[in-house]
Amino acid sequence: MYWYGLDLRWAYTNLLPGIYRHTHCVHTANDVLHDALLRFALTKNRDNIEKPHAYLRTVVRNVLADTYHEMSRFVPLISDETEIHGTGQGIENMPEQYLAPSPEHLADLQQRLQALQRIIDCLPPRCREVFRLFRIEGLGQQEIADHLGISLNMVERHIMRALIDLRASRDLLLS
Repeated sequence: MYWYGLDLRWAYTNLLPGIYRHTHCVHTANDVLHDALLRFALTKNRDNIEKPHAYLRTVVRNVLADTYHEMSRFVPLISDETEIHGTGQGIENMPEQYLAPSPEHLADLQQRLQALQRIIDCLPPRCREVFRLFRIEGLGQQEIADHLGISLNMVERHIMRALIDLRASRDLLLS
């Protein structure tokens, strides 16, 4: 079955298992493949692509990188993943002890979040608002500038200030 020059059977029988080897999760692998297919379908010069399968592999690599970047923003709740992977069971069959974070891990996470909140609270009000819109709400810099009625340059400065303060505080906490 071909779709825009792509053999979909190839995508699901050859490409999907390769994606799974990178993600170790069937659902994430399917999401990555579907996102890559959507990006492929929305490509403006799709008709000029000589090797659609090679192009799709490149798109998959980019989607994987985006997925890893997005997931790096989250803290894993499981302290020792090797125990889970060693059992050979899927997460839906895991005993509750593997799925629930330890009290020590929760306390550590709570302390880190409180420290982060204190740092963010110390930012100037406009800087704090820009950072919230950028990192938490996920708005683009131009959207933030339009929303707050400030220049794009000021948005960039507020974001840089917040990130520099957070990095400096992180370095102090880790040393």
